[in-house]
Amino acid sequence: MILGYWDIRGWAHAIRLFLAYTDSHYEGKKYTMGDAPDYDRSQWLDEKFKLGLDFPNLPYLIDGAHNIILCYISRKHNLCNGETEEEMIHVDILENQAMDASNQLTRVCYSPDFERLKPAYLESIPGEMKLYSQFLGKRPWFAGEKGLKKISAYMKSSRFLPGPLFLKIAFWSNK
Repeated sequence: MILGYWDIRGWAHAIRLFLAYTDSHYEGKKYTMGDAPDYDRSQWLDEKFKLGLDFPNLPYLIDGAHNIILCYISRKHNLCNGETEEEMIHVDILENQAMDASNQLTRVCYSPDFERLKPAYLESIPGEMKLYSQFLGKRPWFAGEKGLKKISAYMKSSRFLPGPLFLKIAFWSNK
C-alpha cells in the first residue's frame, strides 16, 4: 500500500493511526510544499495525474485496485461499524462530530481573519470537550472495550509525525 500526503499530520493523521492499529504495512509518500510567497506545490502536481486515480487528491491510498482510504481499511479489517447496534450508532455519531470539529479548526487556521476568529474558537473548546465527555459517559472508550496499544506504539515510533497539522499557508499549527 502507498499512502500519499503532504509532509504534515493533517488529514492523513487518522489514516496513519488506522493503518498502525490494523498492522497494515505501507509506504508513506510525503510531498513537500515550498516556502512563501509561492508555496510551490509542484512536487504533488507533477505526479497527481500519473497515479491512475479516478479523482486524484491528497491524501490518497493505493492498494492494488483500491484507492479509497478509511472506509476501505475499515472494511478490510472488519472495523467498519462497531460490533453492536449501539456501537455502530456511536461510531457514526462520533465520526461526524469529529469531522465537524476538524472542519471548524481548519476553517479558523486557514482564514485570513485568523486573529479575529481565534479567540472565539479557543473559547468554544471547553464546551465541545464537555460534549465529548458526556457522550463518552461511563464507558472507557467511545466504542468497544479495547485499548489501542498498536496506536500507542505507533505514536512512539519514528513513523509518527508529531506535526505540523496544517500546510505552510495556514495561519496556525503550520510549523
